[in-house]
Formats: sequence, C-alpha cells, structure tokens
Amino acid sequence: MTLTVVHRQYIADSHAHYGGGVLSGGFAMECFSDVATEICVRHDSAEGMFAAYESVQFKAPLYAGDIIEIEGALGRVGSRSRDIDFELRVIARRRSRDSDRAELLPQPIVAVTASGTVVVPALAA
Repeated sequence: MTLTVVHRQYIADSHAHYGGGVLSGGFAMECFSDVATEICVRHDSAEGMFAAYESVQFKAPLYAGDIIEIEGALGRVGSRSRDIDFELRVIARRRSRDSDRAELLPQPIVAVTASGTVVVPALAA
C-alpha cells in the first residue's frame, strides 16, 4: 500500500508575488516540502530534508484566493532516502481578481507536478 498525504489550503492575498495576484513558483515548492514532512513523520517518525527535485513542471498559474490540494505519494524507499511524487491542484477559484466570490471548479486544474528525494536522519531509518 502506498503512503499518500493530501493537504488543502486557501491561498491568502498576502501570498501574491506578481501583478494580478499571481504567486511565485516557490509557493508550490513550500507546499511540497510540508507534504513531504508529513510523509516522513508518518513513515519514519522523523522529519526529512529535501536532497533534490528530479522534476518540477509548472503547468498553470496559482492566484491569491485559490483553494488548492497538494498530494504527495511515497515511492521508492531507500535506507535513508525517500522518493516522493507530488501534484498540486486548484479546486476552487475566485470569479475575478477584484471579487470575493469564488466557486468550486468542475474539474481540478493540475497546476504543478514534481518528483523529489527526501533524506531522513540515520536514527529514523
């Protein structure tokens, strides 16, 4: 059975980095790091540290006001390394940048995908 973790969160206006309420790609990377931490705690009873991202693909922009879902699935498990696949999806979006009205999307938008390797402490392995 694969260990999968899902986080959901609202993106506050304070996270907007560019004009039009667009976020930087770094926001997604922080989300992936949080999901990876939970996976390591569940699997190893210790926090892990990212060693590398093998792949990151930005497929659609993220905006302030979005509600997102970040999923991580544990893949290969080495003696201290853990390979994790990630997908960040937008599940709700504001109707316009100047509105507080939002709606659930009929189909989530896959905004970012990634795969990376996390290393856990030797004591946890």
